[in-house]
Amino acid sequence: MSDTVRQKAEAALAEVEEVTASILPEIKPANALVPLAEAEPAVADDIRKRMDEIDMTDTGSIIAFGSTAQAELQTISQDMLAGVRNKDVGPAGGSLREMVTTIRGFSVSELDVRRERSWWEKLLGRTAPFANWVAKFETVQGQIDKITDELLNHEHLLLKDIKSLDLLYEKTLDFYDELALYITAGQEKLNELDETVIPAKEADVEAAEENDKVLVAQELRDLRAARDDLERRVHDLKLTRQVTMQSLPSIRLVQENDKSLVTKINSTLVNTVPLWETQLAQAVTIQRSKEAAVSVKEATDLTNELLTANAENLKEANKVVREEMERGVFDIEAVKSANATLIATIEESLQIADEGKAKRAAAEEELKKMEVELRETLAAAKARGDKAGVTIGGSV
Repeated sequence: MSDTVRQKAEAALAEVEEVTASILPEIKPANALVPLAEAEPAVADDIRKRMDEIDMTDTGSIIAFGSTAQAELQTISQDMLAGVRNKDVGPAGGSLREMVTTIRGFSVSELDVRRERSWWEKLLGRTAPFANWVAKFETVQGQIDKITDELLNHEHLLLKDIKSLDLLYEKTLDFYDELALYITAGQEKLNELDETVIPAKEADVEAAEENDKVLVAQELRDLRAARDDLERRVHDLKLTRQVTMQSLPSIRLVQENDKSLVTKINSTLVNTVPLWETQLAQAVTIQRSKEAAVSVKEATDLTNELLTANAENLKEANKVVREEMERGVFDIEAVKSANATLIATIEESLQIADEGKAKRAAAEEELKKMEVELRETLAAAKARGDKAGVTIGGSV
């Protein structure tokens, strides 16, 4: 709430306390109508004055009978309507509801800085939750200033209405009493017509000559019609008086409601709004503290993670380095494997050599055998050839 609005609210506090502290008097109008014969001299004179306003030969005077009593009341009502015709309790109550709704518009989920943004928020490129919350708080502060200014205006209008309703109540009560005078005057005039004027006119009709009888009878008929009009007008005035009597407690009820609403508005401006602003400021501070704590926690967690990871890495690296340092130029297992392979190779070579030697020896034996067989075969072929030649020569 701005300083200007706060100063205005505090300045109006004295006037509000004065208005709300006063007890509205409940004036009960008299229900009974006092007849002219029983009225006090001053009231009797007022009744006779109003009776004199009635002209039975003028229909307009009968129709307008009692209308002057409402002239001052109508003037006051029109003045009030000119100032407050656009005012009712709704806007002031609506401003209070709007303020409460605005304050309650903060969502607890929006205060969670770790809340994941929805795909829709990511698509629209919306800001992070806390940044959005801070922006909303700044907007709400402006809204609160505007609403408090509107509430202050409503407060001034309601204070004006309370005073105007006091005047309206007094004038309505005067109008109620004035109607009683007009009703009594009309009733007395009707009694006078029924008991004196109409019977006298009926006598005139009876006494009139034959040529004038029709005219006098028409006058009697007009008089009776005017009398009926006056009776209807008096009846309307009685109804108006009853409605006026019902409006008196209604005016007081509206005043009491306005007083209660003025007290509520002033209490909201002076006490509630600053309290809400304090709570909102605390909420922002608490949120920022929470955000800082989360950042510190994340930094501490990262440090712990780094220490743990570095310790594990050091353990692994040290193991690898020490193992390599303690190893010889050649692993004994590799030397043993190589030596066994070498021995197996030598033994295999010797075995192959022995086998080759044996095979060569066997081959030599086979070669010798084949040579002998070939020589014998050749020798046998030569012997058969010589024998064949001798036989061929002898026979020649």
